[in-house]
Amino acid sequence: MSKNRPIALSIAGFDPTGGAGVLADSKTFEQHQVTGFAITTANTIQTENEFQAIEWTDLSFAIRSIETLFQNYKIKAVKIGIVPSINYLNRILCTIKLLSPATKIVWDPVLKSTTNFEFINIRDQVDLDKIISKIDLITPNYNEIEILFPGFISNELWQQNEIQSAILLKGGHNPSETGTDRLFLKNEIIDLFPSNTECFEKHGSGCVLSSAIASNLALNQTLTEACKNAKTYIEKYLNSTSTLIGYHYVP
Repeated sequence: MSKNRPIALSIAGFDPTGGAGVLADSKTFEQHQVTGFAITTANTIQTENEFQAIEWTDLSFAIRSIETLFQNYKIKAVKIGIVPSINYLNRILCTIKLLSPATKIVWDPVLKSTTNFEFINIRDQVDLDKIISKIDLITPNYNEIEILFPGFISNELWQQNEIQSAILLKGGHNPSETGTDRLFLKNEIIDLFPSNTECFEKHGSGCVLSSAIASNLALNQTLTEACKNAKTYIEKYLNSTSTLIGYHYVP
């Protein structure tokens, strides 16, 4: 392992196609010249077109894995993907913060598959708000943001500035400006506009974007820089093929 490369960790599901989850994250880490580690939260049966089943990793096993890696390595950034519950997510976050408070954490809140298989149910908003405060960046799309924070868009909840994490609102489902992402920081909102490059829909594109951001944070980029550069990377990835699975090496 190169001593010059920072380490990033993916804590996410296993997708056998490699289009999403820890395999997609590992490919993204490597392209950013970041050493990638991975812990699976679930094993799945799926293709890029169909989601069939999921088996969750026991929480105690996942926590032991996290403890083992953090006790042996300096991990600069963590990307978290699918989790079965808010409690599961909270235990992961508490463990990371206890072992390495400086580690940057990005959560890609995969709440449903594209075939509407539900991964996680948000039942207690108070608990969620406390948990969110442990995360540096959340990367929801327009559907997910309204599940996590009802009224964020429809009632302009974002103007109250009460959410204790930065939010990158992905623009793929933006009803008025498709492809324009919006970064909500504590005292600033930054629009990240798409290039004119034609893009094709991809299975797992949210995984790739969030792990690209985590890679950039591991490379000591600011949050704004990390999101801007990750947008460039994801656009090249989306444009790499016309199919649902893309190429991570994009000339």
